[in-house]
Amino acid sequence: MTAATAIVALAVCLSATMAGAWLVALRTGRCGWIDAIWSFATGVFGAAVALVPFADAEMTFRQVLVALLALFWSLRLGIHIATRTARGGDDPRYGQLREEWGDAFNTRLFWFLQIQALAALVLALSIMLAAHNPTPGLRTLDWLGVAILIVAVIGETIADRQLAAFRANPANRDKVCDAGLWGMSRHPNYFFEWLGWLAYAIVAVDLTGAYPQGWLAFAGPLLMYWLLVHASGIPPLEAHMLRSRGKAFWEYQDRVNAFWPGRQHAIGEAGNNGSIR
Repeated sequence: MTAATAIVALAVCLSATMAGAWLVALRTGRCGWIDAIWSFATGVFGAAVALVPFADAEMTFRQVLVALLALFWSLRLGIHIATRTARGGDDPRYGQLREEWGDAFNTRLFWFLQIQALAALVLALSIMLAAHNPTPGLRTLDWLGVAILIVAVIGETIADRQLAAFRANPANRDKVCDAGLWGMSRHPNYFFEWLGWLAYAIVAVDLTGAYPQGWLAFAGPLLMYWLLVHASGIPPLEAHMLRSRGKAFWEYQDRVNAFWPGRQHAIGEAGNNGSIR
């Protein structure tokens, strides 16, 4: 199989899968299934293109390693979101879109999910570029990428559990979680999600210049950063939190950075003002 054929097949599979996610959301009335399906699809199809042989080349250990990393991330995140959705939780961002789109919600949601399929394509291509790095053997950069992804998955897991434990306590109703990692970043789960995609770019890059296309894998973490910080991640979620938590969340914004771990130094930081406040 050629790389071009693999990319076309990947695009078709992701598009069809997100069309299926659209039907699931409409049938169940829970949009949380969309994010679970997207996570599984990105990881599974990313692992598939990591393993597919190009030009009759033999499979390398790097391909297997990268595929396992993609599946490790995918299963952890997908199961987490699916479990939350099955228990009755749903993402408030979709509720806001339902209000904004009104009667056009169903149609616009379909095309919105096709955009998500396109984002998944870029991310899966980052996985493919990392897996097909032709450098013989495993380098320090490969092991660094593995370490970064493991840290990212563990960090995101800890953040999710800390938030779940906070919400499970009735005394914390209408309060803002600022315990543990949530006292270092307002969205530590998003930070670690981005960090995980940086891992593939580290594996893909070849500092000798023998594999220049490997640098294209940085499109994955760059896209993820933009989505989380400037598009579908932090802005709509924080708008929801300001409506539901009011002053408590406003004060939280002034204490803790939105994305990068650290305390806030200036009230006018990007992510605290503009359309959110």
